Amino acid sequence: MATAFDALPGEPVEAHDLGAVPALDPADFDGFARSQIPGLLRLATALAGDPHQGSDLVQEVLLRAAVRWERIARTDRPDLYLRRMLTNEHLSWRRRWQTRHVVAVDDQVLHAAAPPVNDPAHSVVLRDEVRSRLASLPRRQRSVLVLRYWEGLEDTQIAWMLGVTSSTVRSTAARALAALRADVGGPR
Repeated sequence: MATAFDALPGEPVEAHDLGAVPALDPADFDGFARSQIPGLLRLATALAGDPHQGSDLVQEVLLRAAVRWERIARTDRPDLYLRRMLTNEHLSWRRRWQTRHVVAVDDQVLHAAAPPVNDPAHSVVLRDEVRSRLASLPRRQRSVLVLRYWEGLEDTQIAWMLGVTSSTVRSTAARALAALRADVGGPR
């Protein structure tokens, strides 16, 4: 199974399309959920830093969405609505459990999920470095970076999902990137 870390930042992600979603039949929650699961799992794994916790987040969100499906199906972008639910669930779940530690995905899982390109050790080391640096960021900053760079969402979409303004998203991303650069001693 592919994980959120299969694609490095800047690489295209082809597991799902964030374009317009066709008109939905309110009774077809199962079909819609099945089509969204790969993207939701990838996002949840990137947010939580662990594929098992990511799966738990997706299950919680899909259970809640199934109850409200008729209302969700009438929105313009039910796919973004589910991603917003997932991001909110991640943020509140982390608060509920008072967990500050993000468990890294095992290197064997990453190696099995990504075919070797040139030197496979280099890509594993790079992914591990990105994961550990993301794990050091506060939840909100990590969420903004994951949604922007792994999910490829626009600032306005991220702002809608997090319930903040676009300028807050940009400033949060700038602070997060500055913190990551400072961590490696790069230019601010």
